[in-house]
Amino acid sequence: MNFLCDVHISIKLAKFLQTRGHSAKHVNQLPTKWHTDDSEICKIADRNEYIVITKDEDFRASFLLKRTPRKLIRINLGNISNNALIELFSEHLALIEDIDQNQFFYLELGKVNTLYTF
Repeated sequence: MNFLCDVHISIKLAKFLQTRGHSAKHVNQLPTKWHTDDSEICKIADRNEYIVITKDEDFRASFLLKRTPRKLIRINLGNISNNALIELFSEHLALIEDIDQNQFFYLELGKVNTLYTF
């Protein structure tokens, strides 16, 4: 799987995903780094088959209204430690691998998890 972590997601999560055999980039590794706007992140993600990981509500709206990015994981837990974020992904990685087979999906990880697949 290929992941693209948004600006408010720790680069440590990208490194963790790489240790699990996945391709993972952080927005700060893109040419325009944290200045990359959401629509450009969506285009990059869809073109390169990345799963976007974000805390940003705007991506949720974009997914529900425009189906972009095609694959989205939104963290809805406020500020959590890097270790807690990595543990959250460790717990849900098998689920993410399963739903990655869908053309579109939205997974929200929070106190109550939400999943839409198409």
